[in-house]
Amino acid sequence: MKRVLVPLADGFEEMEGIIIIDVLRRAGLEVIVAGVDKKEIVASRNTKHIADYLLEEVKGWEFDAIVLPGGSEGAKRLANDERIKKIIEDLNKKNKLIGAICAAPNVLLKHNIIKDNDKFTLHPNTLPEKYPGQFVDDRVVKNNHIFTSKGPGTAFEFALAIVEELCGKETREKVEAPMFVKK
Repeated sequence: MKRVLVPLADGFEEMEGIIIIDVLRRAGLEVIVAGVDKKEIVASRNTKHIADYLLEEVKGWEFDAIVLPGGSEGAKRLANDERIKKIIEDLNKKNKLIGAICAAPNVLLKHNIIKDNDKFTLHPNTLPEKYPGQFVDDRVVKNNHIFTSKGPGTAFEFALAIVEELCGKETREKVEAPMFVKK
């Protein structure tokens, strides 16, 4: 079973985090939800969420992917965490899946995971003035092993694209159908 890390920090966007976790688990992936600083995390709309582990507890674990939820404050906390930086750099060297939605692609920009010729998307309100890469105004962008997406309204598409990449099209369709994501 493939293992996916979803780190949560205070200020993460609830819809993105929970939809990602839920959809990936429906696909049969082992989703490790790790609180960056604590297990009880307060999200962007002041809802409280309990992580399975502290980030420190999963140090040294092998992951097939990491998916970063957005939320401006949560993404800033992820970007400033040296452990997150190390994890994404290690996964990037191994060409393993790295996903980021909404403000979280800024984590990848800050740590040079997204480079000059790489296409990416994010919430337009969080686009830095200067950035490497080529911003694309699409809902979900796949650039090799890097997946980026725009925001809460694209969370299902984003999570399902990750499911398809990690588990195949058949699994994506099996997960997608009972959720009535398509019209």
